[in-house]
Amino acid sequence: MRKWIDFYLRDKEKFTEQLLKWGDSKDPFIVLNSNRDTTNNHSYKNYDLIAASGEYKRISCQSDNCFEKLRLFSEKTEDWLFGYLTYDLKNEIEKLKSDKDDGLEFPELYFFVPEYIFLIKNDKLDIGYLTELSCSTSAGPIFYEIETFVQETDDRDYPKIEINKRFSKKEYISTVSKLKKHILKGDIYEINLCQEFYAENTDINPLDIYQKLNSISPTPFSVYYKNKEHFLISASPERFITKQSNKIVSQPIKGTAKRSIDKDRDEKLKAELENNQKERAENIMIVDLVRNDLSRTAKKGSVHVEELCKIYSFEQVHQMISTVSAETDSEQFDIIDVIKNMFPMGSMTGAPKIRAMELIEKYEKTKRGLYSGAVGYINPEKDFDFNVVIRSILYNKKKKYLSYIVGSAITFKSDAEKEYDECLLKAKAMGDALENNH
Repeated sequence: MRKWIDFYLRDKEKFTEQLLKWGDSKDPFIVLNSNRDTTNNHSYKNYDLIAASGEYKRISCQSDNCFEKLRLFSEKTEDWLFGYLTYDLKNEIEKLKSDKDDGLEFPELYFFVPEYIFLIKNDKLDIGYLTELSCSTSAGPIFYEIETFVQETDDRDYPKIEINKRFSKKEYISTVSKLKKHILKGDIYEINLCQEFYAENTDINPLDIYQKLNSISPTPFSVYYKNKEHFLISASPERFITKQSNKIVSQPIKGTAKRSIDKDRDEKLKAELENNQKERAENIMIVDLVRNDLSRTAKKGSVHVEELCKIYSFEQVHQMISTVSAETDSEQFDIIDVIKNMFPMGSMTGAPKIRAMELIEKYEKTKRGLYSGAVGYINPEKDFDFNVVIRSILYNKKKKYLSYIVGSAITFKSDAEKEYDECLLKAKAMGDALENNH
């Protein structure tokens, strides 16, 4: 049984910083940070920040009926689950494969029931702890432990990170040309082509990098996750899917524009994105795909586009986001059916989805793994919220391998040079966060 005790936070920012430091000494540890005070106030958000630490129960799966195992795990668990689904679970849903190199080696699916859960909204903190664990400390002492926690000084001299590219600019432009031939033949209408930036034999302080990235690019679906050698440092602006009661909502992103420090110029860039017919067409194609995916587990006639091509502004970029909702048919489908039928998200594949994923495997150079997968939680009422793992640094501490992947949507009207520049724009925040590694 989980018992909850609430606390008043005199200084929410200071406590959050202490919670990060304390949690960084635990395995596993996850923080889902909405950055509510500094970014767009997305609808359907219940908390400013959610964190969980310690592993009471878990499911870790590698290419072996993972969705069904998650279904059984969820059915047997009347508690919170935190975890992730990697992009390569697509191979269980369709007759697909993933044969590319994988320097990160994350399990394909991982969820855990935590020892401690921390829910922060405004100045209120709720701590949930397990009463059946004899070694479990109650909420009061844990709150005091976090407030007084002193992190060990990390005085190591971290070397400069040498970032490599999987694609040269010439190779990227050539690949776009090949994909446009597939579009001309009618194989696909749109495809998300991604490229990896990576570093080998690299030592970093992951929490320090997360704090830098979150400062540079505060986003509503930010994540810090650590579990032994695996780390995710995410500044994701995109929601994959959320369920609240019987309502399901997905918010795909398609359309990106840079920002300017000049207010008038910034407003002009925002307006140009809003009125860009190519970007709108890309977004609408994915909205149609999401509507179709949602309809597979929704009550007939309940799929609805709440926002179409709305512009949201973040610290680094303007984004075009649509919001699609539906009422789930809970009599015929459970939550794993809903997630599985939506996965992987259309914004990271293309249309038609299966053929796009086949061509992604053919033309990309890296196994995506957790990139363009999803991270989030399932609560005891079987509501959930998952992001899209983009704008994220992934790190395997044991292998000393670091990776961040960025992509853009390719249509027949795409200009390869501009798509390449869009990738660099999306990669900038991660590169900046890693630049002064210490």
